[in-house]
Amino acid sequence: LSPTRASSATWASCWPDSPPGRGSLSRMVVAIDGPAGAGKSTVARALARALGFIYLDSGAMYRAVGLMTLRQGGAASERAEELELQIGERVLANGEDVTEAIRAPDVSEAASKVATNPGVRAALVKKQRELLSDGDWVVEGRDIGTVVAPEAAVKVFLTASPEERARRRADELGTDVDTVLRDQALRDAQDTAREHSPLAVAPGAVELDTDGLTVEQVVERIARLVEASR
Repeated sequence: LSPTRASSATWASCWPDSPPGRGSLSRMVVAIDGPAGAGKSTVARALARALGFIYLDSGAMYRAVGLMTLRQGGAASERAEELELQIGERVLANGEDVTEAIRAPDVSEAASKVATNPGVRAALVKKQRELLSDGDWVVEGRDIGTVVAPEAAVKVFLTASPEERARRRADELGTDVDTVLRDQALRDAQDTAREHSPLAVAPGAVELDTDGLTVEQVVERIARLVEASR
């Protein structure tokens, strides 16, 4: 795995030229969890940029495993074990740029399935922990604070109303809200009910409802938590 520094982002497409922050801080991990559409990726990228930390999108790893399993077949856990990833502005899997490919609908469905596989989760959690052992990180996913990095200095659980989450996702994908809302409800049920690493608020995590807040406001609130944790 080879990380790169985060770039700017917002709920839709833009971010202020000078995001809030105070530059590089002491070594730490900031874990951001939450359901689909809560704004995890957008907030995590912007926060990493503001703090000068490295951004890790754990979901891209599961998507890459889903893609390789669709293409090559076989056990998803084997695809996860052998996967070589570079995750940054672009996502490279085994040397191939799959940035767009991992966002295809069939890959999203495959990612949801492989994410319930204990072997896949074990392999990817190991890779994630290896990365987080050195440097300053903002990591987003669904089990970062509960499984991957329970010792993270700052743990945040982002959420929003189902309607707001669906609206954001629909804007991102260019589709209708009702379709996203139906798919979202199914994904929520799968994430919270799965046997291994279910979506849950980590002990000690701060729950942050992003309804009615801008990206800048959310980033500012989490940045204050980071400063307070030093």
